[in-house]
Amino acid sequence: MINAPEITLHMRAGSEQNFRFSILIPTWNNLELLQICLSSIQKNSAFRHQVIVHVNEGTDGTLDWIKQQPVSFTYSANNAGVCFALNAAASLAVTDYIVYMNDDMYACPGWDEALWQEIQQIGHEYFFLSGTMIEPSGANPASIVPHNYGTAAATFNEKQLLNDFSSFGKSDWSGAGWPPNVVHKKLWNLTGGYSIEFSPGFYSDPDFCMKLWQCGVRIFKGVNQSRVYHFQSKSTARVKANNGRQLFASKWGIPSSFLYKEILRMGEPYTGPLPEFKAGMKARLKAFWQRVKL
Repeated sequence: MINAPEITLHMRAGSEQNFRFSILIPTWNNLELLQICLSSIQKNSAFRHQVIVHVNEGTDGTLDWIKQQPVSFTYSANNAGVCFALNAAASLAVTDYIVYMNDDMYACPGWDEALWQEIQQIGHEYFFLSGTMIEPSGANPASIVPHNYGTAAATFNEKQLLNDFSSFGKSDWSGAGWPPNVVHKKLWNLTGGYSIEFSPGFYSDPDFCMKLWQCGVRIFKGVNQSRVYHFQSKSTARVKANNGRQLFASKWGIPSSFLYKEILRMGEPYTGPLPEFKAGMKARLKAFWQRVKL
């Protein structure tokens, strides 16, 4: 059973009609990187945005600091997890476009303009777009790796990142799904946001993609020119993981790996709206074993 956390909402007054995106940022005692994240949005965005931070605990000074910033925020005394945090923050969104960004990301110049241009070209609401992460390590096919500009605030080489970030070769890619991402508020509301049964949040990303698919979204696109640096902070190591893989397989009847590889074609060069799919016996059997596995 999932116990709903007590969450308070704090709306910052302002000229809402001038905001382009509503940016949701969950944070959990990660003040130094959150400060870098918010600073990068302020310095490197082409448009004005509504920023909404969900503060989990905030015992490292985050709560006191965020109260002094020109942003809206939600707050829970205990760690509410990603799903509750995003849904709480989204309740304050005033724009038509909701962006989910992690607190350990640095938004590079033009990140928002590239997403906005893509939205304008699509011309309708049924899309899910992601920016492209530059990461210090790993083998994510959708990221630009490995390019290490620091893994903590103390080691961050912002000057070198700004000199290099636009020079890395990368094409638009298929899949979307990971933050930073943007979706129309209509679709956020239709899907109900991030599913709280996945709290504290593991496998909530592929679940959100599947809900969008059920709504008719076939454009899942990673935008090459929208770039962020991802510090790869390890907040997930501090929480007890939910069995999201088993829950996803039980809910959708396919493994999450099938969704990413066969349906969304994660990380492959983007070729247009995705085709319909039919899960074969192998995928269904794998999902079955994931459902029954203890």
